[in-house]
Amino acid sequence: MQISDITTIATAGGHANWLFVKVETDAGITGWGEASLENRETSVQTEIAELGEGLRGRDPMQIEKIWVDVHRGAFWSGGAVSMSALSGIDQALWDIKGKALGVPVYELLGGKVRDRLRTYANSWFEIGADPQGYARDALAMVELGFDALKWDPFTGATQMLSREVEETAFENIAAVRDAVGPDVDLCIEAHGRFNVVSAVRVGQRLEEFNPFFYEEPILHDNPDAMAEVARAVRVPIACGERLLSRWDFRPLLERNCVRIIQPDICHAGGISELKKIATMAETYYVGVQPHNAGGPLSTLSSIHLDASTPNFAIQEFFEPYRERYNQLLTHPIEIDRGQLVVPDRPGLGADIDESAAAALPPDPALALRRVVNSPNFPYL
Repeated sequence: MQISDITTIATAGGHANWLFVKVETDAGITGWGEASLENRETSVQTEIAELGEGLRGRDPMQIEKIWVDVHRGAFWSGGAVSMSALSGIDQALWDIKGKALGVPVYELLGGKVRDRLRTYANSWFEIGADPQGYARDALAMVELGFDALKWDPFTGATQMLSREVEETAFENIAAVRDAVGPDVDLCIEAHGRFNVVSAVRVGQRLEEFNPFFYEEPILHDNPDAMAEVARAVRVPIACGERLLSRWDFRPLLERNCVRIIQPDICHAGGISELKKIATMAETYYVGVQPHNAGGPLSTLSSIHLDASTPNFAIQEFFEPYRERYNQLLTHPIEIDRGQLVVPDRPGLGADIDESAAAALPPDPALALRRVVNSPNFPYL
């Protein structure tokens, strides 16, 4: 069996466009993956087209060799665009292998260690709402069965957090905690906005709310500073959505400054690399929660990884995107009372419905949006 073609399909997504990778073979088996990189999908499409020129004629069953050849064979390797392209192709190759052998991808990863996956809901809130609005929206998610919720309450925050923004954020957190009670886990996101002083102050105040984790209190690029924050607070630190390989995660793990890592299966090398990152994290007794702000194949690929990962912690899920996910898939993603059901169909368990994708062309406004970490940063 040989790869005969590699193409991409972009569609309108939730807060960004989604990019799907289609790998065709001369045996008639097609694999699908996702390479969504928020607001950079056109760059990734170009990278995939260039990689496709070199991968046509290759054996799609040689997933590891292709991964190494793409990652280490180029003089300029790595970076978000190149790693997202490789991630989408890698997922599609696992899909092909599962279909060729007639088994779900999780069987190729060692088999299931669980049938259902606990999730936390994201994007359940109206940005900028008052505390009562957040509390109301949180209760709606709990009524759907979710027992964990994530959001970023720090609207308008900068590195040196102002008292006004801080107090507004904690009024928001308190209102949600009061509304949902002590049995629902709260995951507090900061998007790397703070410096060490602000991060520590916020983390210490969070202790009374018993959060499941405190995500990206500072940026990931200074592991020693992250370790300083972790030592000063008594809440679990989560980090990793912007890290791109096991080599990027190593400094955080070696300093024991994170309790949960959050690699993204569309950015950090796909299923192959996330399995290695998860195994490496297990030696440090660190849990794995794949970041998942992309589309339906990001979710499906993460499900197969989670199902076969002993140190899986929880899975991110954008509940408001579920209808769009299933509109684009040939088989729906199943979620029951806040738990994702692991599919048992061969490969990833669903393909992209190309006619549905054609009816949802990418949104030029999303493609052109270029944001940085500022008060207007999107709350993912």
